[in-house]
Amino acid sequence: MTRVPEELDPVIHVPARLRVVASLAAMGRGDEVAFPKLRKLLDMTAGNLSTHLRKLEDAGYVRVTKTHEGRTPATYLALTDTGRTAFADYQAALMGLLKGAQG
Repeated sequence: MTRVPEELDPVIHVPARLRVVASLAAMGRGDEVAFPKLRKLLDMTAGNLSTHLRKLEDAGYVRVTKTHEGRTPATYLALTDTGRTAFADYQAALMGLLKGAQG
């Protein structure tokens, strides 16, 4: 039986971070997305996305890889295994809340 958390993860529950995590969770394990592509997909400013990514990275949910392509800096993002587990727990908690609301 899957353990259902009693409350929603406050790191993921912020709407912008939920969108980031859900988008990254849709990719395969180990897949990465370039920062500009995710920014465009989510229609967020670079500063706003960076702020939310830092919170997710601090929680261990997102891996940020900074590199260079030629002389141009490039940033790639991926959901960690910890992030995938946290998102699955978040989904289970949300479903539990919704089922409870149905009475």
